[in-house]
Amino acid sequence: MSDSPSPQTHEQPTAATRQFMEHRELLFAIVYNMLGGVADTEDVLQDTWLSWSGSRDRSPERHIENPRAYLVRVAVNHALTRRAAISRRRETYMGPWLPEPLVAAAGEEPATDAAERTLRTESVSLAMLVVLESLTPLERAVFVLNEVFGYAHTEIAEIIDRTPAAVRQLAHRARGHVHARRPLYEAHPRVRREATERFVEATLGGDIGALMEILAPDVTVWTDAGGKRRPAGLRPVHGRDKAVRLLTAGASRGAGQHLDLRYRRVNGDDAAVLFAGTAPYAVIVLDLTPEGDRVSGVYVVTNPDKLTHVHPAKAAETTGTAETTETAETAGKRADA
Repeated sequence: MSDSPSPQTHEQPTAATRQFMEHRELLFAIVYNMLGGVADTEDVLQDTWLSWSGSRDRSPERHIENPRAYLVRVAVNHALTRRAAISRRRETYMGPWLPEPLVAAAGEEPATDAAERTLRTESVSLAMLVVLESLTPLERAVFVLNEVFGYAHTEIAEIIDRTPAAVRQLAHRARGHVHARRPLYEAHPRVRREATERFVEATLGGDIGALMEILAPDVTVWTDAGGKRRPAGLRPVHGRDKAVRLLTAGASRGAGQHLDLRYRRVNGDDAAVLFAGTAPYAVIVLDLTPEGDRVSGVYVVTNPDKLTHVHPAKAAETTGTAETTETAETAGKRADA
């Protein structure tokens, strides 16, 4: 099967290739927010490319007035089709399923161009992606297109082949469900970073008192290991006492692996990434209470299949504002100080 074109290709691109590559980042962002996985997203983009290039080959004289709209429609409908297969696959998944995290590269500079910045940051937070998992595929598609990318109901109606009235109803249901489960408050990046550092230091240091202080009484912990790493809960763990036991057990298991701790942006939020040597070991993302002083949700991804796109920084990149590096042992000692 042919792959979708890559920005690294040295071949002279065709007009169809140039048009596809012009919109590829947008297509990736939309589809990823609909599916929550990088591999599935890339597969959908490949299918989209095959549909696009095939239509151009069959009818080279045909003029497509708006290639962007055409490609978005094809990609969204391929994603909806793939969603059914993903749902069947999830039925046999061991333990909680979490979206595949998008981890910023070490030392990645903030985008200055508005369009580039939008494309980089329009992957919603990991916590929001978890909420979107509870929507129907059509509700999720409408929510992503409308709330995240600003498509009008009439535009979405053309994309998913529904009436504008039906799209408005889908949007209303999706918004109501999401707003009931997600606070309107979003923590300031500095507050999130400080909370993440406090949480990681307490967890790796085995400081139960500090953990009890930073965790909200009704905290929930999701640990996605895919049955490939232990310890991990087979279900989300609710409540502070149970959360502390699970987190400290996980920290004890990783204590002998000389883990390196790095702070990076994950799906747009400051988060912690642990490495065992050169291999990514875990991504830890927090959800905060509306006040911003307690942790209401902990999302831990340790399934190695979901960490294949995470790469450690080079030695020269470990000192900068975009990433802070230390050993897990050092973080634990600071927690004990």
